[in-house]
Amino acid sequence: MRPMSWIKTLALAATALSSLAGAAQAQKSADTLRVVWWDQLVNVNPYYNQLRAGIVVAHQSFDGLVYRDPETFAIKPLLATSWKYVDPTTLEFALRKGVKFHDGSDFSADDVVYTINLALTDKQVSVPSNYSYIAGATKIDDYTVQIKLKRVFPAALEFLSMVTPIIPKAYREKVGSDAYDKKPVGAGPYMITRVDGVNEIDMERFEGYYTDSPKGKPAIRKVVIHEVVDASTAQNEIVGNKADWTWNVVPDNVANLAALPFLNSLRAESMRVNLLNLDAAGRTGADNPLTKQKVRQAIFHAIDRESMAKNLMQGGSRVPDAPCYPTQFGCDAKAAVHYDYNPGKAKQLLAEAGYPNGFDTEITSYLLPQFEGAVQGYLKAVGINAKISHLQVQAVIQRVQEGKSQLDLGNWGSYSVNDVSAFLPQYFSGAQDGFSTNDETHSAEVQSLVKAGSASTDPEERKKNYSAAIKKITEQAYLLPMFTSVVTYAYRKELNFKTWPDELPRYYLSSWK
Repeated sequence: MRPMSWIKTLALAATALSSLAGAAQAQKSADTLRVVWWDQLVNVNPYYNQLRAGIVVAHQSFDGLVYRDPETFAIKPLLATSWKYVDPTTLEFALRKGVKFHDGSDFSADDVVYTINLALTDKQVSVPSNYSYIAGATKIDDYTVQIKLKRVFPAALEFLSMVTPIIPKAYREKVGSDAYDKKPVGAGPYMITRVDGVNEIDMERFEGYYTDSPKGKPAIRKVVIHEVVDASTAQNEIVGNKADWTWNVVPDNVANLAALPFLNSLRAESMRVNLLNLDAAGRTGADNPLTKQKVRQAIFHAIDRESMAKNLMQGGSRVPDAPCYPTQFGCDAKAAVHYDYNPGKAKQLLAEAGYPNGFDTEITSYLLPQFEGAVQGYLKAVGINAKISHLQVQAVIQRVQEGKSQLDLGNWGSYSVNDVSAFLPQYFSGAQDGFSTNDETHSAEVQSLVKAGSASTDPEERKKNYSAAIKKITEQAYLLPMFTSVVTYAYRKELNFKTWPDELPRYYLSSWK
């Protein structure tokens, strides 16, 4: 995907400027925010997708028990008014009274218990590791519920705030799971009014939203989300006056868009880390060269990650040594083995591993083509011929889970949970998504350390286990952290919008000027 030329941008801008005033006023008078992005949500049910777009929709239209303040990361009441630990593995929540779901039904403890049981037992849940710390939920009375943990889990409230939206038991049981997914009902500030399953999601302000929510009642009445196939199409829509907000703009075009008089365009680092996941376990075949440690280390040395961060991602992107986001609790960069860009060393390691002339492999990816092409070029320079299979996100995830991907170039945003327990278990807990989790020779120790890091209330004990896991992971070269993501945004100057480091655009906090 090539960046739009400046000439083309000017041409589109000229067309847009001719109707700018009228279009902008029309959207303000219609009280509608037009969003365009290049993700396709097959299912908007927050438990059945792991796309960032799905998380964004969920945070507008669903509420969880607690809320994490985007400024301070402090945990605040949401559907629960208070909570306490009855014992080290039992959290008790006092629930808010008078809350209505979008269908008009009352919220109660039954809905919390139903949601937790769904997350624990439904085989369709996309990321079961998000709930693997929970043993179950028990109703004490209509407005009191206890959540039992399998083990001590210090990040429980973080996970409950970010990835555990509450769904209405009575409504879902009445309409059935398929109908619910087409017309989901939550208790958040926006209610979903249309899902066409192809390219549009409509939301409307829920007038019955409770007034003392920390999210507040949305200033903008409607949000219309248009899903397109790629970044260029999304960019054309924002420049051509067909949208008011977009993100993940091609980095090279941020300055050009910012120069247009009707747009703001900016960059903001997020908690997402771009990764190269390697089939160390040989799921794609026992003779896969990636099962050899020196081959994996050669790949780590072959890629100029600093150059990719500076010239392709841009905007202050960083290259972490540890496979996690730097601010996350337990993300110990000092414990990680550092791999510099050294193609000579890469060739030497390949020869020592028995591949002096390199080998053929395949990269599956959903990232921008310029990222994919750069990795392909670096590998080619040391003799590794990598075919690129560029697919939609869900298709890549499926190939990884089925063990059909040799090199997986993607990213992980930890559901914006600021704790390593939201990162390492996704790849090193025995879950389907990871490669090395299936390699008993090498990963049993890593799995044990990762589990131990999540199972203590002692911060120092947690750090010790996570640090040991990070050291082992990087020594074995299981997973290469490429660079942190810098999210690019473009939106109309008439829109009050603020970015957040947790990569969650909060439309309910936006407004028209």
